[in-house]
Amino acid sequence: MVYHLLYPLHDVFSAFNVFRYITFRTIYATITAMAIVFLLGPWLIRKLQSLNISQPIRDDGPDSHQAKQGTPTMGGILIIFSVVTSTLLWANLTVEYVWFALLVTVGYGIIGFMDDYSKLVRKNSRGIPGKIRLAGEIAIALFVSTLLYLKPGFSSSITIPFFKTILPDLGWGYIILATFIIVGAANAVNLTDGLDGLATGPAIICFLTYLFFAYFAGNVKIANYLQIPYVAGTGELAVFCGAMAGAGLGFLWYNAYPAQVFMGDVGSLSLGGALGTLAVATKQEILLAVVGGIFVLETVSVIFQVGWFKISNGKRIFRMAPLHHHFELKGWAEPKVIVRFWIISGILALLAISTLKIR
Repeated sequence: MVYHLLYPLHDVFSAFNVFRYITFRTIYATITAMAIVFLLGPWLIRKLQSLNISQPIRDDGPDSHQAKQGTPTMGGILIIFSVVTSTLLWANLTVEYVWFALLVTVGYGIIGFMDDYSKLVRKNSRGIPGKIRLAGEIAIALFVSTLLYLKPGFSSSITIPFFKTILPDLGWGYIILATFIIVGAANAVNLTDGLDGLATGPAIICFLTYLFFAYFAGNVKIANYLQIPYVAGTGELAVFCGAMAGAGLGFLWYNAYPAQVFMGDVGSLSLGGALGTLAVATKQEILLAVVGGIFVLETVSVIFQVGWFKISNGKRIFRMAPLHHHFELKGWAEPKVIVRFWIISGILALLAISTLKIR
């Protein structure tokens, strides 16, 4: 709204010309989202505590986690509110990609909210039935993926890292791939959200990485120089990414060990869904597996653990899955697991960015 209200005045007062720059608006979207979380965070925590909205702790989890009983949850509501508010303030709202990202963020947030609410009502760590939750996730992702596919000028080809000329066109099959990426990313972040700040830190790094991807893909000169697909309009997604990173940084202030509040499924599903949408919109679908490598490892650890348990009559690969619990049971202190996963996430992000030039 700031862009639409003030930029048209640049003919009268030249200083307003600054609002046309995506970089300027991205910086202030980041600051705005962070400020909202900082300002409303204490009030939300007190409100959640007064309503007795606390995180149910898994009975089969590490014993040390029982001390977290009573910690407020559903703090992801604040992330969504700050991101939506900041994006609406600073982005060019005539760009459809911005609305696609917001739709998935809010839609998955609603599914996460229902899941968190169900856990509170049932007084355990089981939320709404998995099939129902998955059906809702697929429906939203399928809708957005179809809109992207039908959007004039949007390519149904996928980008292969390291290869500038290999761009397989999947046709309508791209809708299926995009749906899988969005749903998979949402659930991968959700699985990772098991320690204080463990999902928040890598998510911030991922959004900052896709901030660059969005800006590069939306700038025809940079896209041609880097030999990556040019997607007109995706530059505005940098504003959305900035808002996400700012909201994440603000939330981390309260979510860092020992956490004062958890994001809950309302936060983790919306963050993951947004990441998947960004990967598809910027045509960096496969690189999401590198940028979000921590989320991939966590998901794979669960798949392998469950699969091996079934075919080996009760044997386990890890002491506990997801992977962060395995290291906890090996004796790593929770802060050590968290920080080391953050470090790995940062390294993976740098590797992903480097592939833009290695083609």
